[in-house]
Amino acid sequence: MDLKAQAAAAALEYVQSGMMIGLGTGSTTSYFVDLLGEKLKQGELKDIHGVPTSEKTASRARALKIPLISLDEVSELDLVVDGADEVDPQLNLIKGLGRALLREKIVESHTSHFIVVVDDSKLVPKLGTKGPLPVEIVPYAAKAHIRWLNSLGCKAELWLETDGTPVTTDNGNYLAKCWFENGIPDAYALAEKLAWRAGIVEHGLFLGMASLVIVASPNGIRKLEAKR
Repeated sequence: MDLKAQAAAAALEYVQSGMMIGLGTGSTTSYFVDLLGEKLKQGELKDIHGVPTSEKTASRARALKIPLISLDEVSELDLVVDGADEVDPQLNLIKGLGRALLREKIVESHTSHFIVVVDDSKLVPKLGTKGPLPVEIVPYAAKAHIRWLNSLGCKAELWLETDGTPVTTDNGNYLAKCWFENGIPDAYALAEKLAWRAGIVEHGLFLGMASLVIVASPNGIRKLEAKR
């Protein structure tokens, strides 16, 4: 079984009938959604309702006949399962390369049980060492936002489709990619700067949010619990 599928299968062990579950976005989470749909089809789980973090996930869940609800209908989710682009030793995350970071962060803020599923290639000593930090920005004055992001010690660029047009999120916003040569020196300080800047809608730093990270490797499954 693919490592991502193994991590997803391990997360499914935490799902019980009657739960309201946040459904993440990305390649690893798609395995989880598929497995959840199969469990419902077989009758092994019942009365499950999902809150999708993207239109892509919503479409996949509907095809599998997973009942969906909105966050407007529920105050707290029993658990959320999602992937990550990077995971540091404190279980802080970079997320958003699946283009859904804003909705993911909103959904994942509505649970005390956020389960992250990854393969071991996503583990890093410091965030920003392997890939870019995605940042969602408003289309208005996009070049100005990119220019400001470049003042933060990174190489920022507008994320473009293969045809040269800006990548657009489900929310109608653009995305920037911010590359840090030696990783992000202080993720919490950077998150605070980004949060206060007008025109920056949201960022891919998910700090202190994960309660459990399930890591699949050729040597098996490891479960890393947050020390909070």
